[in-house]
Amino acid sequence: MIFPRSVHVGSEAMKRVVVGLSGGVDSSVAAYLLKEQGYDVIGLFMRNWHDTAGTLSGDCPWYDDQLFAELVAKRLDIPFRFVDLSDVYRERVVDYMFAEYGRGRTPNPDVLCNREIKFDAFLDEALKLGADYVATGHYCRRRDDVTAGGRVYHRLLAGVDSNKDQSYFLCQLSQGQLERALFPLGDICKPEVRRIAQEQKLATAKRKDSQGICFVGKVDLPLFLQQQLAARAGDIVEIPADWKGYGSPRDHSLQEAATPWQYAPSDGVKVGEHDGAHFYTIGQRKGLHVGGKPEPLFVIATDVTENVVYVGQGQSHPGLYRRALRIRPEEMHWVSPDRVLPTGSERRFSMRIRYRQPLQGGVLHVVDDGGYILFDRPQRGITAGQFAVWYDGDELVGSGVIDR
Repeated sequence: MIFPRSVHVGSEAMKRVVVGLSGGVDSSVAAYLLKEQGYDVIGLFMRNWHDTAGTLSGDCPWYDDQLFAELVAKRLDIPFRFVDLSDVYRERVVDYMFAEYGRGRTPNPDVLCNREIKFDAFLDEALKLGADYVATGHYCRRRDDVTAGGRVYHRLLAGVDSNKDQSYFLCQLSQGQLERALFPLGDICKPEVRRIAQEQKLATAKRKDSQGICFVGKVDLPLFLQQQLAARAGDIVEIPADWKGYGSPRDHSLQEAATPWQYAPSDGVKVGEHDGAHFYTIGQRKGLHVGGKPEPLFVIATDVTENVVYVGQGQSHPGLYRRALRIRPEEMHWVSPDRVLPTGSERRFSMRIRYRQPLQGGVLHVVDDGGYILFDRPQRGITAGQFAVWYDGDELVGSGVIDR
């Protein structure tokens, strides 16, 4: 297992680690492993959400999570603390979500939660407890590379368990955040985590993994968003697969290849109505409530200004696919500063545009107006607001918010 240089506790003073105990099995086993390795471990549970509007019944509420976290801390005989970060979570994560959906984009709150909460606001609370490090149950790894001049670069690596690798969700972390981070599960597969939890009789051993929005849980998204975004009736327009625009060449420039398909209501036929274009995302199938078609309908574009949702029939509809995307210059993020590509350069990486998507081949071009990723194959459902990430082997090198 790879740890930072200062983590070999057998040869130096005991290090204090504050573990984000979430009430799930992963963070529970992370705490156990760190204690076994000789750390001074404290469990810290954070409550980040109070409002239940839009949440689905049956999803475990926060107080159940806290109870399980307390039971684990008691079993491991480690101190347990509680912190309420709901104000900063609303400000940095939820308000951002509302703003992005209002613009017709689809944000990834889990990425933001890690950057803004778990490894920022939570880290600040951990430091107040005298922490040297914070630890989570993420399935990823950290490696420290030391240059000839003695400078240390912290690398973010994919987890060994390819089915659970969560490096994508940490794609926005900085060097300062990684310096304080430990990921005890990076070299372990999920079945082994379950086995350890059962062997140690941890209360979370058989508990299901959480789903939905980070710290909010499963939600009825339109109902959740209606807390700030009003419903507005509009048309659902079906675009045929032989729409004239699909025949136009789009490979003359990176900018052209990265431009989303542009439709007008006159390009198709009205097939239904919706309650607000900002409630839909590219590639969405459910929630359209339009039947009677030979193949299922998928969202291929939304226009929040005119309040129109454009759809196409079938998984292979050309409107679902593009070969390129753009990231604004200010949204380009490099995990390690020595990996930055200068303007005017390009390099081949392995990419993904959503969590658990198989890695895709492509070339990242860095030009004056941002970063452009040109994929080897057309990609399904490139969505503004989501994060594109690029890897060199198992190292996550950088990421950025998809502009278009």
